[in-house]
Amino acid sequence: MRRLLLTAAATTAAALTLAACGTTEPAADKPEKKASEAITLKDGKGTEVKLDGPATKVVATEWNVVESLVSLGVDPVGVADVKGYKTWDSAVPLKNDPKDIGTRGEPSMDTIASLAPDLIVATTDLPPAAVKQLREVAPVIEVTSADGTGQIDQMLENVDLIAKATGTTDKAKTLREGFEAKVAEGKKALADAKLAGKDIAFADGYEASNQISIRPYTATSLLGEVNEALGLNNAWKVKGDEAYGLGSTDVEGLTALPEGVQFAYIGNDDDPTATPFTGTLTKNSVWKNLSFVKAGDVHRLDDGIWMFGGPGSMEAYIDALVGALTK
Repeated sequence: MRRLLLTAAATTAAALTLAACGTTEPAADKPEKKASEAITLKDGKGTEVKLDGPATKVVATEWNVVESLVSLGVDPVGVADVKGYKTWDSAVPLKNDPKDIGTRGEPSMDTIASLAPDLIVATTDLPPAAVKQLREVAPVIEVTSADGTGQIDQMLENVDLIAKATGTTDKAKTLREGFEAKVAEGKKALADAKLAGKDIAFADGYEASNQISIRPYTATSLLGEVNEALGLNNAWKVKGDEAYGLGSTDVEGLTALPEGVQFAYIGNDDDPTATPFTGTLTKNSVWKNLSFVKAGDVHRLDDGIWMFGGPGSMEAYIDALVGALTK
C-alpha cells in the first residue's frame, strides 16, 4: 500500500480510462439557488469554475482535499479510499460516513454520479481524462497537489480555494492563524530547549520483496519546509522531486547523514510494509551502526499524521516532533 501512496494517480492513468467508462448521467435536478449566491473562481489549473452557490454536497478524490474539507467543517459525501484515509489521516478524522468512491487514482464515475454532488474536488495528480469525465457529472475544481517552490504557501492556498467554493472563508482564516501560531509555539519550544539549528532528517520507508526503500523528505518537501520553519536544519543532501521534494535512498545512503542528526519517521501499524525501521532494519548491521541509531536519536512519530495533508496534519506533526525532540 505504501508504495502507492503518491504514485497511484500516475501509474493508473491507463486503467482509469477503462475503469471509469461507466454511466455519467447528469445529476438529478436540485433546488435553485439565488443568483446572488453564485460563485466564480479559478482553480489550481487556472480553469474558471462557476457554482450556483456555496457547495454542500462535495466529493473528494484525494486525501489532502478530504482533510481540507473536514477542517473547514464540510463533511464530504464521497471520499476516495475511505479505509486508507482513516488509516493514514486520523489526525483529522472523518466526522461522517461518506460513500467510498474507489481508489485515489481510479474514482468510480458511476458511484460519484449516484451521489449527485454539487462539487467535486480533485487534485492535479488526477489524469486529465478522469477530470474530463468528472466534469460531466458536476463542477470540478483541481487543487495543485504540491509545489516544491513553496509547499506551505500552496497548502494554505489550497485551503483558501476550497473554502471559497464551500462558503467557509472565515474558517479558512482561522485554520491559517492556528497553523501559524502552532509553528511559532513549536519554534519557541525548540529554541528554549537549545535545539534551534539542530540537524533533522525525516523519512518514511517500505519493504517489498525483501528490499528496503527509504524516502527522504528534503528541504523542498512539505515536512521539510515545516522543519525549517521550526528553526531546524534539514540534513538531507539527496535531491527531491520537483513537485513533492521527495528523494530516494537505501540503508547505506543513511551513512551520509551528519553526526548529531535527529532522525524522525512515521510508520503505520496497520501496514507492516511501512514500518521497516522497527522491523527488518533492527537486524541490519548498517542500520545498527549508524551514529544516530546508537545515540538513540531515532524518533517514531504518531501514526495517522498524513505527511501530505493540510494545516491539521501539520499541527499534529509539529506537536509530535517537538514532543519527541524535547522529551
